Amino acid sequence: MKTLKITLLILFSIVFSVEAQLERKPATASQEVDLIFHAPRSINLFTVEPLDEKTLHFAIMHTFGTLDGGIRNLYGLDNGANIQITFEYGFNDRFSLGAARQSTDKLYNLYGRYHFLKQTQDGRMPFSLSMMATAGVNTSDYSFLNEANPDFMERTSYAAQLMLARKFSDKISLQVSPMMAYFNSPQPIFQIEGDQNLYLALGFSGKYKITGKSSITLQYIPNLNSDLRSNLGVGIDLEAGGHVFQMYFVTSQALNDQYLLAGGNGIPGEQFRLGFNVNRVFATGRRK
Repeated sequence: MKTLKITLLILFSIVFSVEAQLERKPATASQEVDLIFHAPRSINLFTVEPLDEKTLHFAIMHTFGTLDGGIRNLYGLDNGANIQITFEYGFNDRFSLGAARQSTDKLYNLYGRYHFLKQTQDGRMPFSLSMMATAGVNTSDYSFLNEANPDFMERTSYAAQLMLARKFSDKISLQVSPMMAYFNSPQPIFQIEGDQNLYLALGFSGKYKITGKSSITLQYIPNLNSDLRSNLGVGIDLEAGGHVFQMYFVTSQALNDQYLLAGGNGIPGEQFRLGFNVNRVFATGRRK
């Protein structure tokens, strides 16, 4: 009898344990959607793609001259490149800080990104929402000017971008990005076309996956300042050996947000420029 009681007790414990496990919610019920985009930038625009905790994102970006120079100018490669180098560090999976330097006007930017919402696989959160804010300073040498050099405050500019994105399927991701840029004093000597202080735009980014490691990308930035052309870009992202290579054609040579909005754009189809970005993420410490 004692043996029977012990056996029944063991069976009861097993059944109770199994039932308890069956009642648990799946571990992936609210799992976040990953790889909405391949990298923190898609062509020129920031994306909702976050950095993991204690990781460093390094990117080097290039845009060349217009293709309409033909073979004599090697389709813009002879005209030199605008180059931007960026470093961005993820303090956690929601907040990161970065620094960038663009060769055009030798502009230095400090920026931060914060990810408010992240899309989940169960649909409880149907989209991701992030924000980027940046401040920059033009450090070009204007000592050749007859008039006084622009002072520090006249050289400063700011930008902000709100990113709302959704991965609709394994192949298609879209992002809408209201944007603004502000120049304290848009000097004629600056390499921008606009002469206003405030610039507004609405950016669109798209990704269509063609293989497990590559996607077609699209960028469109309708400029709400009516005297400036809009920005258009199309490219391809390739993941290889821990890197994300981005090759594209775009109508603007600018690489940071302030100059993307105020720098001017060529005519699509006539004045496209070749560009490419190289992205790499490094782990810098043990994660919690």
